[in-house]
Amino acid sequence: MTITDRLFNRLVLGAVAIGFAALILAGIMVFASIQQNQEFNRLVDHTYQVRAALFEYRILIERAEAARRGYLLKPDQRYRQVFEEAAAGLPAAQQRVVTLTADNPQQQARLALLEPLSLAQVELMRTSAAMVARGQQIGAIGRFRNDNNLDNLQAMRGLLTEMTEHELGLLKARSGRQEAGVITLRWVLGVTGILLLLVAGGSVFVIFQYTRDLTASRKSLSRLNAHLEDAVDERTVDLRRANDEIQRFAYIVSHDLRSPLVNIMGFTAELEAAREPLGQLVDRVEAAHPELLTDDARDAVRTDLPEATGFIRASTQKMDRLINAILRLSREGRRVLTPEPLDMTALVEDIAGTLKHRTEELGATISIQPLPTITSDRVAIEQILSNLIENAVKYLKPGRPGRIHVRGRMEGPRAVFEIEDNGRGIDPRDHERVFDLFRRAGAQDQPGEGIGLAHVRALAYRLGGIISCDSALDQGATFRLSLPSVTIPERGAT
Repeated sequence: MTITDRLFNRLVLGAVAIGFAALILAGIMVFASIQQNQEFNRLVDHTYQVRAALFEYRILIERAEAARRGYLLKPDQRYRQVFEEAAAGLPAAQQRVVTLTADNPQQQARLALLEPLSLAQVELMRTSAAMVARGQQIGAIGRFRNDNNLDNLQAMRGLLTEMTEHELGLLKARSGRQEAGVITLRWVLGVTGILLLLVAGGSVFVIFQYTRDLTASRKSLSRLNAHLEDAVDERTVDLRRANDEIQRFAYIVSHDLRSPLVNIMGFTAELEAAREPLGQLVDRVEAAHPELLTDDARDAVRTDLPEATGFIRASTQKMDRLINAILRLSREGRRVLTPEPLDMTALVEDIAGTLKHRTEELGATISIQPLPTITSDRVAIEQILSNLIENAVKYLKPGRPGRIHVRGRMEGPRAVFEIEDNGRGIDPRDHERVFDLFRRAGAQDQPGEGIGLAHVRALAYRLGGIISCDSALDQGATFRLSLPSVTIPERGAT
């Protein structure tokens, strides 16, 4: 299967999206598990605190009861002291249990039963201890045997045991929920890992296929490139041969057109020379024998003939200029380019110097920024820039001080030159048209045959460059010329 760039991009983006989704899901599950574990740890710690408080409370009760019994059997103040310390600690221990189980209604219900039992038990123990202290040891022992102290104590022990077992049950339930959460997390991580492995495997497969196709394409391209230079050289020779033929054809046609044009211009001169004698003859006939002169004859000699010869003269002069322009283009096209290092700043300053008289008459200025140095054909570069700068001066807007800026910069291996003016501008629809041969745009109030910019583009192409225009009506124009910084000499040029 051949993987196109579009399909490859879609597959890679899909795999990345799935991978990110899996990672996000795994992250959410891990975060939830961490939060759950933290809550479980808090609850487990709370359960252990409750159990510890219950154990402390039970120990104090058992300790107080044991100290009381010892005091009954042997009135030793040390037993009395242990009893008092244990009895004094019971309220705080009981309050701690109440605080820790405040969120558990079941435990609070058991505490409600435990509290009166605890108070009654303490009261019984204090009564026995007081009787012994007064010397009524026998009476205190008899009272101990007959009161419900043992039943009360057994009830308290039962409640404390229930509360402890209840906490153990909570601990087991919470442990079960944690274990279930851990199992779920393991499943999610396992599925996510498998999904990521599938995505990684699919991505590797797609990249391998794409790389294989790309390698095959590169090998095919290398085979084509192996013969490309010869094909380019062959095509270049063919194009140069065709261009030479066109140049020779243009030269021959222009040369052959000049002979009949010279004849037309000669006969036109003879007609213009004969116009004066014919006019004098018409004047004499009109004076001596007006009846012999018709209106048509009079108009033909005095009006039609001058207009016709003037039209012929203007047309032949225009044709002569066009033929000269075609011959000039033909000669330039056949000239061999000779690249040399060019100081572009000095070259443009020289061009501006030749136009100084004209710019001073118009009140215009030409500013030149430092330009990059290139290696190219001097004559061609001078013709290109001279034409562009002369056009900028020629088409300045009347009534507006002319400002022409020439600047340049390097863009990689190419040099870009810009000639910007604030003249009348060019309609965007005519940006390409102005480079066509014998085509002009805008008002035709300046002399020219529409050859200059066509010549500029042809020279730019020969130098390996391109030229473009950026302009709008009444907003000036910017002609942008891009050239290789080093022009390679032509091979096989004639």
